Amino acid sequence: MAPIDSDDNTTAGEGEELRAGRRKAARYVVPVAVMGVAAATIGLVPALADSGDPDLPKITAQQLIEKIATSDVEQMSGTVRINTDLGLPDLGGLESGLLSGMSAGPGSGGDGEGSAADPSAKLTELVSGSHTLRVAADGPDRQKLSLLENAAEYSLVHNGEDVWGYDSKSNEVYHSTAPADEGRPGRGTPDKDVPATPKDFAEQALKAVDDTTSVTVRGTAQVAGRDAYRLVVEPKQDGSTVGAITVAVDAETGLPLKFTLTPASGGAAVVDVGFTQVSFAKPEASTFDFTPPEGAKVTESDTGAKAPEHGRPAGGDLAGELEGLTVIGEGWNSIATFDTGARGGLPTGSPGGGLGGFLGSFGDQVKGDFGSGTVFKTRLVNALITDDGKVYAGAVTKDALVKAADAAR
Repeated sequence: MAPIDSDDNTTAGEGEELRAGRRKAARYVVPVAVMGVAAATIGLVPALADSGDPDLPKITAQQLIEKIATSDVEQMSGTVRINTDLGLPDLGGLESGLLSGMSAGPGSGGDGEGSAADPSAKLTELVSGSHTLRVAADGPDRQKLSLLENAAEYSLVHNGEDVWGYDSKSNEVYHSTAPADEGRPGRGTPDKDVPATPKDFAEQALKAVDDTTSVTVRGTAQVAGRDAYRLVVEPKQDGSTVGAITVAVDAETGLPLKFTLTPASGGAAVVDVGFTQVSFAKPEASTFDFTPPEGAKVTESDTGAKAPEHGRPAGGDLAGELEGLTVIGEGWNSIATFDTGARGGLPTGSPGGGLGGFLGSFGDQVKGDFGSGTVFKTRLVNALITDDGKVYAGAVTKDALVKAADAAR
């Protein structure tokens, strides 16, 4: 593999083994109901807080990546702000309902019989809008995440073998168990499949580092009162909708403090995820205590802590999870494709304004050697659904999707 491009002249021999562990593609997404869910794992990044540029020792891009990889923060607490702007039309909250419905696995409430506290459905809310989270961790066996809402709060607590979800609005509790050795040191969320902190997103982004990627260190910043380096990851290929990913890395601990993804089209960041306050002191043990409130409805998971995997945001290694899915192209231009088996595409002209017609009104009709189809677009993730039932999706432009469909005919 070619060396990472760097303004610090990184050589081909440096960090080869380290980068090899990140080669697994995590850039493609599959829009099972077209959009939305995919965004959670593919992008983020707001402009870094302009609190001054601290004077820090020079560091190379490779050294900074290694600093992130070897960060051993196990005890921390703080507040995280997430802002997501995919450019989706305002559906009056309908999109949130669709995402929750898609995410619902057995016992999650997707069939109307699950729990409002099931994290597999609840945490999909993070893929749109603005949210404030409180996070805490004390080693691999104790983590807590709280999603603050209007006059309500949702908490997800991992303490030993117990994982608890609690929705104060509905007064419902969801309980599952997991072996203690499945904890994740330094992670802000007890559900490993739901990225919520800058570290979670940075780990996803760094899997994309290969010879199609430029990685540089561009100055310093202050985030949540901490001195940080700015690591910038950019595609070298044309055709990607990703402009740049910027990670603010704590100079002392190596913990990512802020993660930002800006689109190639320009404008505001697609998602802004960053700490507004952080402490590396040991949290109080009581932080991770949980007892179901009196009168709360408690739902026990049928499948243990792995139940949330049924509804995790699309992304990561989907090729091994979705039957028939293949990946074409390389690097940032990777496109996930599969055949739904549904001939005729979306019934955009269906009487009565059915779901197909509703979705079709937000898409662009396209034609090519492959035939015809509809392209659904966000500011980051685009998907082509052809009239013969094939789906092409990725963080690439509409033209790239059409070209891929033509080549595959």
